[in-house]
Amino acid sequence: MSFFTSSRERRLWLWTLAVVTAIYSTLGLARTLAGHLRTNGLLETLFLISFVLVGAVILVYGLKVRPGGLEIGVALGVAAVYILIFVRMGTPEERTHLIEYGVLSIFIYEALKERASHGRRVPVPALLAIVATSLIGLIDENIQAFLPNRVYDPRDLLFNVLAAVMAVAASMALSYARRWRFRNSPE
Repeated sequence: MSFFTSSRERRLWLWTLAVVTAIYSTLGLARTLAGHLRTNGLLETLFLISFVLVGAVILVYGLKVRPGGLEIGVALGVAAVYILIFVRMGTPEERTHLIEYGVLSIFIYEALKERASHGRRVPVPALLAIVATSLIGLIDENIQAFLPNRVYDPRDLLFNVLAAVMAVAASMALSYARRWRFRNSPE
């Protein structure tokens, strides 16, 4: 008997591992790299490119099935919230938490939903995804407390939780809009 319920679940957990590895592998290097990029005027540009790439992936994924009016409205609302929060956050380093931990929480959430759809017991996948993502962020911050060029910052913990909640809530809202459309469409 395999641990994974499907090849999709396995892929989602592998992507989750890749994101966690990327987050942890930059612990000693992130501040130096950010300083170098800032000095050369590239930090904001690279952040913007990353933001656009994540948005493009979300858009392509969302267009797999032709979206209805409610789905488009929900997607525009989600995009507006993300843009408002990005604008209000002070530095690209703070904004990266929304991308890193948002992507991480979606992979975890989708893997848990896939597992549950194959009959495995997964109580409240959305809450589990948020908690798991938050714990990964807590470990990240605790490691930083012991690194000479990094600091433990409780605000970063809040950004990580916020990122997880926003991403999972957005995914749930979009899924609800899609289900509502198919449930209420004429056959």
